[in-house]
Amino acid sequence: MSLTRHLSRGRDFARTAGDHAADMFAPLALIGRGLRRHADWAKGRWAATPKERRGPTLFLTLAALIGTALLPHGPLFAVVALMASAAWVGRQPKAAAEPAPDVAAVKLAALYAALTPYLAGPEELGSPYRPDGEIKDVFHSWEFDPLGRLTALELSYPVWFTDTEPAARARIEQVLQGKAGRGREYRFDWDEESNRLRLTALAPLSTGIAAQPFVTSPGEIVLGFTDSDGSHRTIPVVQDGVPAQQPPVVWRTGPRSAEPHLLILGGAGTGTSSLLRSVALQALPYGDLVVIDGAGTGEHACLVNRPGVHTVETSLHGALAALEWVAKETERRLTVLNAARHHGIAAPEDATRPLWLMLDHPTELSELAQAEGRTDPQDLLETPLRHGRAARVTVVFADDAEARDRVSATVRSTCRARVVLGPTTPEAAAAALGAPLDIAPAARTPVGRGYARVGAAAPVRLQVPATVDPLDEEVSPQLRDAVIALLPHRDTRIEAPAPSAAPAA
Repeated sequence: MSLTRHLSRGRDFARTAGDHAADMFAPLALIGRGLRRHADWAKGRWAATPKERRGPTLFLTLAALIGTALLPHGPLFAVVALMASAAWVGRQPKAAAEPAPDVAAVKLAALYAALTPYLAGPEELGSPYRPDGEIKDVFHSWEFDPLGRLTALELSYPVWFTDTEPAARARIEQVLQGKAGRGREYRFDWDEESNRLRLTALAPLSTGIAAQPFVTSPGEIVLGFTDSDGSHRTIPVVQDGVPAQQPPVVWRTGPRSAEPHLLILGGAGTGTSSLLRSVALQALPYGDLVVIDGAGTGEHACLVNRPGVHTVETSLHGALAALEWVAKETERRLTVLNAARHHGIAAPEDATRPLWLMLDHPTELSELAQAEGRTDPQDLLETPLRHGRAARVTVVFADDAEARDRVSATVRSTCRARVVLGPTTPEAAAAALGAPLDIAPAARTPVGRGYARVGAAAPVRLQVPATVDPLDEEVSPQLRDAVIALLPHRDTRIEAPAPSAAPAA
């Protein structure tokens, strides 16, 4: 009993001593807390002060301290005032900040609630999508970037959902894109066998690649650049002033090409004329060029009187004359090439050198011709389009996306290399490219952003190299100089070698 009594008295003494110590050091803790808050306030004020005002502020502070030190009992009064202020500021402990809500949980809950009306089924079937359902039952994995944006999501959907119907898929994709943010592109991977859907936010393509010489073979045209999944090779480029390797979208032209002609669709300001200039600058060292500017905006005036450029026409009369010449030139080339093959001799260079016909907004000339009762310029494209591959004649047709219905059936059927630029919808992109798009387009896109499809391949994302009009003084001088450096001169023309003679029969 004596030992127990002594232990109890020891505990009481320790508790009493602790309480006395706490009471004794409470003022020190109060003042220390206030001094810390004063220091935090001073740091915040110093960080918020502009750099050009920090010098005068520091000078005035030092002057005030020196003035206080020179006063009678000044340092003592300053210390007392500081301690009193610290005790007042530190009298209440800082309230604990409420924990921030889990961004992932909040966004996933909103996404689950948005999907429920579309994926909920009969109650007797026990649908995993219901008002009181659990997210973990349908969302299997997800990722968020540092900004709190959804970048990847894998979810399961009920077996009765009609995942084979495009309309049903489109509704779910629209909901997912709306909740994840319409400012980015998303790829949707539907696994019909396991009833799972994977959403992936695609990284934006680089817009820092300007017009420059590209490492390609003759007959290869770089339409732009895509992500690593859209190309099997990379080429060296200068990106934002730094050497880099980027995967290109390559269009192969020539007599052995399965896609001898190109169709470009896009709205105003989306980069269709920029892509035409890029193709022209790549084609001119090896071939000749005829340009028809149906819009009459002078976007291609930089090509006037350049070596290899036969003509740049902006009027209906000049366009009709140029197209008639191209049609007759195609027929002449076919005759010369057939005669050379028949006699087993090499074809002359004027029949083998590539000829490019570039048309910018020709449907506007078609409307003007219809109003004047003249020949539709698109009717004169029949021969170059049908026989251009054999005659080494390539047609590049660029027009407004809204004018797609006014593009002739011959152009749509023979131009198997296609590009659509600017903001679009999955339905419009599928109609322009001739194949469904497995990517949800972004609501806003930079100039030159779009999608490309070469032949029967799947559509890929595309960023056209910045090829501005060098005569436009409102654009960056660096971009204009890059285009001027690529404009052809007499010493940049590359003569194509004549083909070897075929063996005599």
